Amino acid sequence: MRTGSLHCGASARPHWTLTLRYPFGHRGVARPSEITTDTCRDNDTYGASPSPPSYGRVTFFAQNGHKCRFVTEGHNRRATSRGERIVTELADPDVTIEVERAQLSLSTAAARNLATTTKSVPQMQGISSRWLLKLLPWVQTEGGVYRVNRRLSYAVGDGRVTFTNVGAEVRVIPEELCELPLLRGYTDTAVLAGLASRFEQREFAPGDVIAEAGQLADRVFLIAHGKVNKLGAGEYGDETILGTLADGDYFGEQVLAGQGLAGDQGVWEYTVKAVTPVTVLTLAGQAISQMNGHAESLRAHIAQVAEGSGKPQDEHGEAAIALAAGHEGEADLPGTFVDYELAPREYELSVAQTVLRVHSRVADLYNKPMDQIEQQLRLTIEALRERQEDELVNNREFGLLHNADLKQRIHTRTGPPTPDDMDELLATVWKDPGFFLANPRTIAAFGQECSRRGIYPSSIDMNGHQVPSWRGIPILPCNKIGVSPTRTSSILLMRTGQEAQGVIGLHQTGLPDEYEPGLNVRFMGINEKAVISYLVSAYYSAAVLVPDALGVLENVEIGREG
Repeated sequence: MRTGSLHCGASARPHWTLTLRYPFGHRGVARPSEITTDTCRDNDTYGASPSPPSYGRVTFFAQNGHKCRFVTEGHNRRATSRGERIVTELADPDVTIEVERAQLSLSTAAARNLATTTKSVPQMQGISSRWLLKLLPWVQTEGGVYRVNRRLSYAVGDGRVTFTNVGAEVRVIPEELCELPLLRGYTDTAVLAGLASRFEQREFAPGDVIAEAGQLADRVFLIAHGKVNKLGAGEYGDETILGTLADGDYFGEQVLAGQGLAGDQGVWEYTVKAVTPVTVLTLAGQAISQMNGHAESLRAHIAQVAEGSGKPQDEHGEAAIALAAGHEGEADLPGTFVDYELAPREYELSVAQTVLRVHSRVADLYNKPMDQIEQQLRLTIEALRERQEDELVNNREFGLLHNADLKQRIHTRTGPPTPDDMDELLATVWKDPGFFLANPRTIAAFGQECSRRGIYPSSIDMNGHQVPSWRGIPILPCNKIGVSPTRTSSILLMRTGQEAQGVIGLHQTGLPDEYEPGLNVRFMGINEKAVISYLVSAYYSAAVLVPDALGVLENVEIGREG
């Protein structure tokens, strides 16, 4: 039925039911009443009896293709449509007339009781692409421990300094001074506390010169917050950015070897200029010489470190291997050996576990068409795998963000991720880079920067998926790389595989009750409440075989406008 009209075929006369309702106490009616007619048809005239008081006879007219009419005391009332029902109001708004079309067949609501519903398996929004788990080569780790043997390295003190603050006042944690190369391994906490108390806080605005090339280098600078550029003369005399420093970095540490401690002071070989508002802590050379008797232990320690760093080493800080090349005649060939680290790092497998509980009644009675335990296990394993990837990225012991060598961490030039920044990151992992890994928002920010420059990076196929790329290296999304409250994030670039001395995943297969590689499901029993329990465990870790296998672009801004 369409709005306000009754339609029927010439050979079929639809049935309609007319109902007159009026409330309790209405014009002398003793109780709530309604008058329902027998079935009436199109073109019929019907008079409701008994009629409501003072209304007389109510007449219903329905004609093919015409609007229905109600006649009460000689006045017509036009109907309104409510689905399969027509409703009209009489002169008194408390009294209504309803005309309902009689049902000619079984309703869909009743029919659904006999139908079989097609159902999906349980869905889970938290499932991501997990590219890191897919692309890492997984190495069998017997005994749950993987040892990374490397050549002996003399590189020390390349960490970052940590600070505390009370309001706007910033202080360096005394023990964190051991991150400076010449103080690595120094254990006299009283001397460290004395050094820390002598640092002075200074603020610089963008563009301010913090240290100028050629001037006397008489201070140690610790960058508590902000970003600075190291500027020097290029090959042809123009100014070149030699490097970028940010939170936790330092420069001028060579002053610790001067001022009467271990040598003579020098001059700055570069200019340091603030890119953003910068807070630094400075330590004057005179403050070091004022430590009186405490300087003796410092002198001995610095001399010992200097002696170790004076041993032959290559550009990577590893013990040099003596070689001869390009010689003629019977030259004396050098003898050599390859020395190893005496205490190589060992990676223990980490674990993510949970106990899955399913009531036996659910498992017994509600097991078709889908196996309840199987579906519960599937979703639980998906959650464990998501947690596994999160740990591989963020765990402080073996996570890639925390295990990247500090020399492999670079900063953006201006804040947002630009093509220039991506090229700089590629320069840190230049030997057969595998893939970039970034938060989806960071990938979007990089795309916006490319569009501003009129650059449109191509997409490449990765296992049947079209993904963006830069210089032919895929940029893969990973929502486990977080975004800070100030809208900054990081981009990872890695080389993978044992043969390539890259990043590898660690797991152990052949576990008891193994359900997937490196994951097992063990039956724990049924308790007194008839609840079945299963222990679900995943074992994993990751290792960076050599430092240049992993690079990180840090403090990438993804909320910059304009």
